[in-house]
Amino acid sequence: QVQLVESGGGLVQAGGSLRLSCVASVPPLSSYAMGWFRQAPGKEREFVAGISWNGGITYYADSVKGRFTISRDNAKNTVYLQMSSLKPEDTAVYYCATRPGAILTGRSAYSYWGQGTQVTVSS
Repeated sequence: QVQLVESGGGLVQAGGSLRLSCVASVPPLSSYAMGWFRQAPGKEREFVAGISWNGGITYYADSVKGRFTISRDNAKNTVYLQMSSLKPEDTAVYYCATRPGAILTGRSAYSYWGQGTQVTVSS
């Protein structure tokens, strides 16, 4: 059973930056694709970014493209989400998730989830 723990959320002003981390408790994370999702109050959980098992392929939602960067360090069983130029509409609980195989954008495709970390962007 893979367990994921996110950290790095917080309160930031619009235009600021945050870096989220997600540590997996059980290797080999290196054989799994990783994704970041977010859920704002009253909204569906949505895909934000994904990265392939070796970091060679990344994919972003249009709403964050050019502002967010996903990366991973398999030696540390950790995936990161660097968020820059944050906007109030980025406010949400951010979740990391993992699945064997390729990056997919549907949340039902992911087998394991973290507990989430709150990101709040003030205007």
